[in-house]
Amino acid sequence: MIEIKHLSKEYHVVKKEEGFKGALKSLVTRESRVIAAVQDLNFHIKPGEIVGFIGPNGAGKSTTIKMMSGILTPTFGEILIAGKDITKHRKEVVQNIGVVFGQRSQLNWDLRLGESFELLRHIYQIDKKQYEETLDVLDEILGVRELIDKPVRQMSLGQRVKGDLVAAMLHSPKVLFLDEPTIGLDVGSKYALRKFVKEINEKRGTTVILTTHDLGDIEQLCDRIIIINHGKLVEDGNLDAIVDRIAPFKTLVVEYFDDQIIPSALGELIETNGNIAKYKFLKHETTAAKIIEELSAKAQIKDISIEEAGIDDIIRIAYTGDCRTQNTYGIHW
Repeated sequence: MIEIKHLSKEYHVVKKEEGFKGALKSLVTRESRVIAAVQDLNFHIKPGEIVGFIGPNGAGKSTTIKMMSGILTPTFGEILIAGKDITKHRKEVVQNIGVVFGQRSQLNWDLRLGESFELLRHIYQIDKKQYEETLDVLDEILGVRELIDKPVRQMSLGQRVKGDLVAAMLHSPKVLFLDEPTIGLDVGSKYALRKFVKEINEKRGTTVILTTHDLGDIEQLCDRIIIINHGKLVEDGNLDAIVDRIAPFKTLVVEYFDDQIIPSALGELIETNGNIAKYKFLKHETTAAKIIEELSAKAQIKDISIEEAGIDDIIRIAYTGDCRTQNTYGIHW
């Protein structure tokens, strides 16, 4: 559905010296430097995929989304959507694209929500019957008809996000770009948005590209993630596979009946606190059950629990490449 080839975006920034003297100098001679916001990105997305497109602030996520949706023109490279280059066939391609920016609304502030929808219906030349059918489907997911007569300026942030989601899907696009859609939303609104994404993906086969800093969005929606940093591709693959590769370990927490801490030949003892000990082990080499069996043969165990590396830790390591601290197993944490 989407193919990105050697995509790059550069900006020329004029250098200015401070003060009045610097302002006068800039009128005569100007120095500029090139900032590479996106550098040689290559990836493809299959029809019906939900992909998390993530990275730290300033990584180039929004710039890439804007190029993919036709808002910005790439400096170099190609963007093919359904086999067509968006820079050469923009009007035709954007008919199959829906975009929601979490910090910007496409709804008209001075109109009722329903009037904003009608305006978009005429812009996209949507048949009235098809429009009503689509609105009915989206209403089942988001319950938006109760807001139809409400002025956009009087709507809460969560209600406006619902309106923006419906507005982006009225023309039944094959691809939906969501750029930080959950910023500032409460728990209920986040749940509604995630439910919406899942249902349009299942019912309509919509391809979804999601940029977010909310790790809950990634865990609940995305099987695949693409991570970029400093405009470059860092990771691309199945979320579980990336987690297993970056953090192929678990931690077994054992509480003993007394303060006698037993070392393990199968796992590394990494922390003790009174009668509680933590053992870190490689998932592909052994299991928690084997370590428990080993330890229980030497001491009485009161309680156990298992900790896995959190996705926030995985993303942090991928962002920073912070693999400087290693244990005897070569595991990074």
